[in-house]
Amino acid sequence: MKYMINTPMSKHTDFILAPNFNILKEFVSANNGIGSGIETYSLSEYTFQSVFLKLTGAQEQKMKCICWELATDNYEYRYARYTKKKPGECSNYDDKNEVYRDLISAINELQDDFNLSAYLDRSLISQEIMRDIRDLFEGSNLATWAEPAYLAFTQDNQIIPANQFASNNLFNDELKKRYLLLYKHRNRCAHNTLSYQENLPSFKSLHIADFKYDNYFVRFAILILIDTIVVNLFKKYQQLLAET
Repeated sequence: MKYMINTPMSKHTDFILAPNFNILKEFVSANNGIGSGIETYSLSEYTFQSVFLKLTGAQEQKMKCICWELATDNYEYRYARYTKKKPGECSNYDDKNEVYRDLISAINELQDDFNLSAYLDRSLISQEIMRDIRDLFEGSNLATWAEPAYLAFTQDNQIIPANQFASNNLFNDELKKRYLLLYKHRNRCAHNTLSYQENLPSFKSLHIADFKYDNYFVRFAILILIDTIVVNLFKKYQQLLAET
């Protein structure tokens, strides 16, 4: 038998199941007292970069913890993941997609008639994430600092299309492109390349249709979407494992 029965609750479980949206709530709350006068605008990029890196870092660690949990419970997965092929840093799309597919495979092994479309209401997930982020930032100094980006975000209902995620892969083509924009910015911030590169878009990039998705509110929505998907799948996995 490849599964360990009655595996004790892991210390990683609370971290995996905690919604990363809480990080955004703390971010907005922490900046409430700063104000939104012109003298505060110099703080904008520093604060947005800070929470963006906190979100990406938390997500990368969560993905690694999920791999560890699957490997703890399943001997064959442990051999495949930690002997033959070690997990990546879980920062790029391919790594995240692999963890997503690993979770789906683990669930399918425990419930062969598992229906992903029935379990995850994609339209509801998309609507709730967009609504929650709009409501969280509405009226905040952060929305004032990045007003053009925030207004563009609130007026676009196709930022996370319901037919573009949680199918055979984590994302389909359009959301993969938007994640690539996010990932490029993650690397710019993490490696401080903005310190020697001009922090302004080129005229060529401004003409690209996807440029409007290269802003913090879209990045937050995509990161929260990934978190929502993997947390819900991990809950299902834990439920099925407990019934084994």
